[in-house]
Amino acid sequence: MASKAAQSQSINVSDLDIPQLADVRKQLEEELSHLSNSFAQLRSAQAKFKACVENVAEVKPQNKNKTILVPLTNSLYVPGKLSDLDNVIVDVGTGYYVKKPRAQAVKHYQAKVDYIGSNITSLQETIQKKQENLNTILNILQSKLQAQTVSTKD
Repeated sequence: MASKAAQSQSINVSDLDIPQLADVRKQLEEELSHLSNSFAQLRSAQAKFKACVENVAEVKPQNKNKTILVPLTNSLYVPGKLSDLDNVIVDVGTGYYVKKPRAQAVKHYQAKVDYIGSNITSLQETIQKKQENLNTILNILQSKLQAQTVSTKD
């Protein structure tokens, strides 16, 4: 119970001294850095799933039995032939692959794109709030440093 009461208490940041404000600033900058990295990773993952949607849609009847490069990893490809144009192998995560009709594969990948998009939107809002908090801390810190400079000159 005591920990809940401690967590619900708010602190007026203008009451903090300069070293405490500097610590809060540093923490917010680290959080922003982490969130920005996560944002970039989500954008990258979303782009990969969009590419999967496009690749599945590109399977055409004229490509049957043509030699293609099949990715085994991000940097290793092996030659292969398209023999079944109606079905594709879909990576469903954690090393599992499932054979799906092309329409279901597109639906699967599009659902991933949409899900990541919603996460990106909420992450953007969080980043914006953290940035606003950081700006507030920086303004308070700057005003306290100026006040300290003025008081030491007197």
